[in-house]
Amino acid sequence: MSQFMIVHDRLRRSLGKSSVKDHIVITTDPKKGFLREFANQEGYQTLDIPPGVGGRFSVLSAVGLLPLAVTGVNVVELLKGAAAASEVSTLPTLARNPAYLFAVLTYLLKQLKKRSTLVFMPYADALTGIADWFNQLWAESLGKRYSTKGKVVFAGQTPVKAIGTTDQHSQLQLYMEGPEDKVVVFVGLKSYRVDIRIPAVFKEHEGLSYLSGQTLGELIQTEQLATAQALAQAARPNMTLTLNRITAASMGYLMYLLEVATMAAGYLYQIDPLDQPGVEMSKNYTYGLMGRPGFESYKAEFNKTLRSKKKYIV
Repeated sequence: MSQFMIVHDRLRRSLGKSSVKDHIVITTDPKKGFLREFANQEGYQTLDIPPGVGGRFSVLSAVGLLPLAVTGVNVVELLKGAAAASEVSTLPTLARNPAYLFAVLTYLLKQLKKRSTLVFMPYADALTGIADWFNQLWAESLGKRYSTKGKVVFAGQTPVKAIGTTDQHSQLQLYMEGPEDKVVVFVGLKSYRVDIRIPAVFKEHEGLSYLSGQTLGELIQTEQLATAQALAQAARPNMTLTLNRITAASMGYLMYLLEVATMAAGYLYQIDPLDQPGVEMSKNYTYGLMGRPGFESYKAEFNKTLRSKKKYIV
């Protein structure tokens, strides 16, 4: 909202107040909420968000589709990929349902083997954003203090983003020989959108010449396979999700699959994967400290705590 206020002010000063609404589309609830009321009063164009769809699950709704379409992504293909994933993600046979299998394996590793950290490691720089999104999806959905029955459970795994091959050199040492509390999930590709063949140079140097004639794509794929094998040899559990290549359809497939896996994991942990009470508390303190009406008690409580711990603050 702070960013919107800044952009709105700059648009108004550049275009005039009457033209601002021609340059803004608001995605919000179809009937209720502050933004819906604001959009109706100001006359902004709107796209509806299906009620009950939280932010981290909203990428395949208007929240994600509008900015993706504006930046040139084929959202029709994206949704086709998601639809294809919905077919396999509803299969009743566990071995044939990759979403349920993902949920069951990670759950069992956490509960039985104390693998409390999930490393999500795609082998493509273009999937960095997907890794960031998955981190929020997995952490915010599954990290819960209470079960659906009100029992204290402290559920969830801590997700960590790693990008192959870069983080083979910055994180892998820890995963190979550090605490036995991790499971690594690779995302591999059968082919890359752009590939470069390594030229046949330095033939007289055995330490280099063996790469000649192969491609960078083959090298990256081999490094991913080698890393998985090394982890397995060290008795460190890992799994691989393999995509044919990066396309709008494959991204829709992957995101839908991971959303279903997250929901299924929530069922196994017996927690609500759709709420985020811990996040709401920090928001309320922020509102109070920033002066939002109705949240004065949070500011007062914060200041009281601050005074009581004053001697410990440097």
